Amino acid sequence: MKKLKVMTVFGTRPEAIKMCPLVQELRRHPDTLEPIVAVTAQHREMLDQVLDLFGIVPDYDLNIMQGGQTLYDVTTRALTGLKEVMEKARPDLVLVHGDTTTTFAGALAAYYLQIPVGHVEAGLRTGNKYSPFPEEMNRKLTGAIADLHFAPTTTSRDNLLRENVDPAAIFVTGNTVIDALATTVQADYRFDDPVVEEALSRHPRLLVMTTHRRENLGEPMRHVYRAVKDALAQCPDVAAVFPVHKNPKVREVVQAELAGQDRVYLTEPMDYQPFANLMSRASVILTDSGGIQEEAPALGKPVLVLRGTTERPEAVAAGTVRLVGTDYDAVRNETLRLLTDRSYYQSMAEAVNPYGDGQACRRIVGFILNRFGYTDEMPDEFNVQ
Repeated sequence: MKKLKVMTVFGTRPEAIKMCPLVQELRRHPDTLEPIVAVTAQHREMLDQVLDLFGIVPDYDLNIMQGGQTLYDVTTRALTGLKEVMEKARPDLVLVHGDTTTTFAGALAAYYLQIPVGHVEAGLRTGNKYSPFPEEMNRKLTGAIADLHFAPTTTSRDNLLRENVDPAAIFVTGNTVIDALATTVQADYRFDDPVVEEALSRHPRLLVMTTHRRENLGEPMRHVYRAVKDALAQCPDVAAVFPVHKNPKVREVVQAELAGQDRVYLTEPMDYQPFANLMSRASVILTDSGGIQEEAPALGKPVLVLRGTTERPEAVAAGTVRLVGTDYDAVRNETLRLLTDRSYYQSMAEAVNPYGDGQACRRIVGFILNRFGYTDEMPDEFNVQ
């Protein structure tokens, strides 16, 4: 029986964090699988950090990133580039991840060539096509193309079933980001960044914050930063570490509101491994990121989500995250409550992580091997108990 050619396609750091453990798992089956890695490098520098960490050298690298690129630019360059790559490699299955522009372009390129598509982290929905933008439609359109749907949770599976996806094409796996954390976070990890080391050495408790969403640019971010600043003023043993996104519109507001503030440590965007280890040392995390809502609960860290909607309601239901939006009072009050109310803090920190057990990649590869006739064995689905 010839080897099954499985092409993974990704282009951003969040995708790479979640797909690299899957590439490693595919490589554990050299007798039956031929893994092919294609990256668009929609985000060049941040992607390379993760590839280096996991020791993965892409077979194809489109290197499409350009200064000032628009969604039109990324979509057309990725689609055209992946057409050529897929025509050359002729994979039997293309795996895309999540909800980036690369995800949708990769699925569409495979569909045009009539190559089956597997969607990793399938079924996330907010129900609002403009929040988050453009991710909500990227994942819905990818879901319409996909032949195999690897849903991280039963909630995601139920979303797909409501959209009339064939139940036999859906498999609940848990989230591959938990697989990645298992190899990344270390108790004795040392940070190269002196700013982070100073914050850790001088302050008993850390608040870690990240902001980057388009819908939060400008005044919403300003409200968040002022709320955090005022919460810190009431908790003298707490410092904030803030890796600041490279977007000039983010940096402008950060400089105006937080630069020079006591116990606020501004630093450059961090590689995946140091950031994962920083989260493991934090007390509280404030973020508008999607992936952090999954990672932090695995580390036992309460998360305040600086958004009005989330495609990860399982965490809200489980009590590991709380949606606070960007309203000044809501952010300030919830931050203070976590920092001052021990029982409230424990109720979030000790809630069971609904996103996985570190076995998602094994389940995905096992399902593929079964579906394509390489084994009779079918792995167990992920189930939170």
